[in-house]
Amino acid sequence: MIAECPEALCLAERPCGAGAVAGVDFTSRPTARKPIVVALGRFDGQAVRLDALVSHASFETFDGWLRASGDWVGAFDLPFGLPRELVTALGWPADWLPLMRHYAGLSRAEIRDTFAAFCDARPAGAKFAHRACDKPAGSSPSMKWVNPPVAYMLHAGVPLLIDAGLHLPGLHGGDPSRVAVEGYPGLLAREVLGARSYKSDDRARQTPERLIARKDLVDALEQGRTRLGVRLRLTHAQRDALVADASGDRLDAVLCLLQAAWARAQPAFGRPEHADALEGWIVSA
Repeated sequence: MIAECPEALCLAERPCGAGAVAGVDFTSRPTARKPIVVALGRFDGQAVRLDALVSHASFETFDGWLRASGDWVGAFDLPFGLPRELVTALGWPADWLPLMRHYAGLSRAEIRDTFAAFCDARPAGAKFAHRACDKPAGSSPSMKWVNPPVAYMLHAGVPLLIDAGLHLPGLHGGDPSRVAVEGYPGLLAREVLGARSYKSDDRARQTPERLIARKDLVDALEQGRTRLGVRLRLTHAQRDALVADASGDRLDAVLCLLQAAWARAQPAFGRPEHADALEGWIVSA
């Protein structure tokens, strides 16, 4: 954990205090080597101060953090819904909570086989169904089960949020003091870097060019040069740690942290007026 405030022990358990925000880089199979990373900070209306980065190597510890009391808004890097076109074609429940309960009851093998059959029946170039928010965000379709396996991230993550009692604006009512919105770090990263890559889990691809891209991205975040207009406040040690993390997991959590801060300042947490109540929406897309 990187902690720079006197409440570091509190922050390891939950966000706390006025303007508390969190950013979550999620994985469908957390391990010590590839954990869920949670960035915790405070938003003063103009800038976010990064207070701590906390890793969860299991769903059990992450679930404990979700359930802890607090007053915070968190942006989570996992899809909160499936494409309406897909749901309709499969004859699955057309309301969000029954759909999520149905989806959680499937095995990963069943999800893979069902989605593969759906894709196989469609023409080349239109294999996947997309949510309305995918194109403006530039995100992968939430039914994709490989590279990246976001369908499994939804399957693993959304039930945790529901069962922990979080409030998902426009989708599911819960504890109004613990608010979860769907973030997407790639949206902000591409705004700054364009097509330049800044991360890789493959050591052979952790190149000097990606290191330079991470430095450029962190510089832009500190200066507030994104659509959010929110600046990031870091210590020297925090900046070095974000740049040094070649996997990009810490930096992705921080990108979500900034999206959470922006959402906290918006009416309805930034939810678009015509967002699909089945598909969900992505912060600032």
